[in-house]
Amino acid sequence: MKSINQERKLTQSQKMMVFVLSMSLFGLSKMITEILPSNEVGPIEFSISYFAFIPLILAALFHPLYVALGASVGNIVFAGLLMGDFGGIGEIEGFIEFTLAIYVAGLLVRNPLNKMQLAVAALVGVGIDQLLSTIVDIGKVWFGVEGFDAVPGLPESIVVLEGVSFLNEMIITGVLFGLIPTLLLTPKLYGKIEPLLGMNPRKAKVQVSVGAYITPGLIFSIVVLTFVAMIAEFIAEMDMNLAFWSGDFIAQFADDQKWIGYSAWAILAVGIIYVIFKFVKKNKNNKMDLDEAA
Repeated sequence: MKSINQERKLTQSQKMMVFVLSMSLFGLSKMITEILPSNEVGPIEFSISYFAFIPLILAALFHPLYVALGASVGNIVFAGLLMGDFGGIGEIEGFIEFTLAIYVAGLLVRNPLNKMQLAVAALVGVGIDQLLSTIVDIGKVWFGVEGFDAVPGLPESIVVLEGVSFLNEMIITGVLFGLIPTLLLTPKLYGKIEPLLGMNPRKAKVQVSVGAYITPGLIFSIVVLTFVAMIAEFIAEMDMNLAFWSGDFIAQFADDQKWIGYSAWAILAVGIIYVIFKFVKKNKNNKMDLDEAA
């Protein structure tokens, strides 16, 4: 923690700005994903859990701790309280898992212009979040807190089901809405967002090993916090959920207002096509400039 504080030193006001920026952007994006329609094939659901590239990019550019905390709080405030789907004490699980995932992903990026580091951070970040969630879900069935048999009479089938769900999330959330946008947008945003917050961009090349960040203390903290997240989710499933609150806002979108979700899908698809088109066009122009220079 000392090494990361020295490399990405921020004032208290800058820490708050990074926190609010992460909370607002990720919270609003989470509201969009909440109303996007999903498809189900048997017990497997195909949907976008969240736009992982938003906190991943911010964690690569700023201090990952405040980005991670801001994104997790934004998820609870915007997608939970404002959308009428607050899970009470069960929200602790998601808060801990997502905060750990984005924080570790940010630590892995020493050079925000290095695409290899960005790719590893994106996959590791989403992987940690989904892996911890998978472990908790399997634990709920394994310890009898939640009853579920994907195959009647065979509780071990939850392992197979969760494994398929994990791969599904890694492809959709991790690659399509995590890895690819992070690789495309981080180099373009580097040096452009920081001045708006009154800070200098972080150094592009830092001679620090991953071992300086990923310490035994951090690994021990991850294990302890994962256990806390599991206990919180167990309590939520045992009819002891505190501060639970649910409205009918999301249900409205599922019935009479499906067009909102499909419209969001259409806008998202147009945005992706536009980004790809601009990227291909730029590469083509760069190639033409190199040919002319030669």
